[in-house]
Amino acid sequence: MDRANLTQVLALRAASWRREDIPEPARELARPCVLDYFGVALAGAGDELVRLLIDEMNESGGAPQASVIGLELRLPALSAALVNGAAAHALDYDDVNMAMPGHPSVAILPALLALAELRRSSGREVATAFVAGYETACRIGAALRPGHYNLGFHSTGTIGSFGAAAACARLLGLDAKTTAIALGIAGTQAAGLKSQFGTMCKPFHAGKAAQNGLLAARLAARGFSSRADVVECVQGFALTHGPDFAPEAALAEPEGGLHLFANLFKYHAACYLTHAPIECARRLRTDHRLEPDAIAGITLRLDASCERVCNIPAPSDGLQSKFSLRQTVAMALAGVDTASLGAYSAENARDPRLVGLRERVVLDWQESWPQTLSELELELVDGRRLTARHDAGIPASDIADQGRRLAAKFDSLVEPVLGPPRTRELRETIAALDDLPDIARLTRLAAA
Repeated sequence: MDRANLTQVLALRAASWRREDIPEPARELARPCVLDYFGVALAGAGDELVRLLIDEMNESGGAPQASVIGLELRLPALSAALVNGAAAHALDYDDVNMAMPGHPSVAILPALLALAELRRSSGREVATAFVAGYETACRIGAALRPGHYNLGFHSTGTIGSFGAAAACARLLGLDAKTTAIALGIAGTQAAGLKSQFGTMCKPFHAGKAAQNGLLAARLAARGFSSRADVVECVQGFALTHGPDFAPEAALAEPEGGLHLFANLFKYHAACYLTHAPIECARRLRTDHRLEPDAIAGITLRLDASCERVCNIPAPSDGLQSKFSLRQTVAMALAGVDTASLGAYSAENARDPRLVGLRERVVLDWQESWPQTLSELELELVDGRRLTARHDAGIPASDIADQGRRLAAKFDSLVEPVLGPPRTRELRETIAALDDLPDIARLTRLAAA
């Protein structure tokens, strides 16, 4: 392909999405993405970082244009996108796509829903725009993978800004030329550093991606200027944000024709790269009825790139624990429920039983493994050796079972906030997303 026009090619694709272009299985998958987003955002709305952001946004003032999830509060659309995006990523419990690699829904949906509420858009319009933004983010991410992420950029904040801009541009009905300008405005704002993992700035990245993308689309619609080749141009996004740029990867057809089909949902409330080790530990504990005292040594094998993502060796609180391979493996081996929000606490980070287990973990870094693949080997005090292997990067094949698991996750997260009746109503409203004439019904149901 011609390296000189990648941004415009992607803009044309984003602007051209129509409802009838989206295959039925993809429509079915968009709704769980929305469900999961609202679940994690409602559970994260009570986090301290959300309160701090709301205090700042309230002081700034502005028109009450869009709902804030979990609160009886309306803010300007840009402020609501920031707050809701940060809330949805506060628990690090939101969905993932390894093409970015990062969290697409929490970067795209807060921007898209704030704009849709302001415009009184329908559920079908939102779903179409979501697919346009999702595919754009994954294609740009694929073109910069793996160097962009490995260099230290948090793709949820950087690549996510492009996804939010493309989704909002599609909802606004911008043509391909103006959508390319929106991508340019998004690209010059995009930021996010992996060095901030374990702090409030990681969820802040998701909120900023949503806010940046929404602002980019709205400014482009007003005639704001930008380069229309921001991804590929000299001193553009790709060449300044990573050591490898493969524009052909952006246009390669993913399995099934859409990156959305590779969406991965979380069932453990920690960094996604801890999920395969957790699954290995859970399997060994269950299959062999292990108790922590029976374990003499623990060897965890996984790709070397994970060292720069989730290798906090001795976490001191719950947030750091979400980015600690040793802590999460210890929790799983000890039978701690890694799906429970309360499991990630300062108390568990200091628990002598868990500290003792995590100190037995030896990390054996591998070269060129999939980031989502792990192998766990246990040496028992009786001399036996047990091994488990798991790849968390394979999407669910049983869609009905995935739906049941997501509904259970949603209920467990939302019922403490909204109560069972309203939780059920919100879940049923999301299930009927395609029939919603006005998305405001959905966003207002999610206000506490």
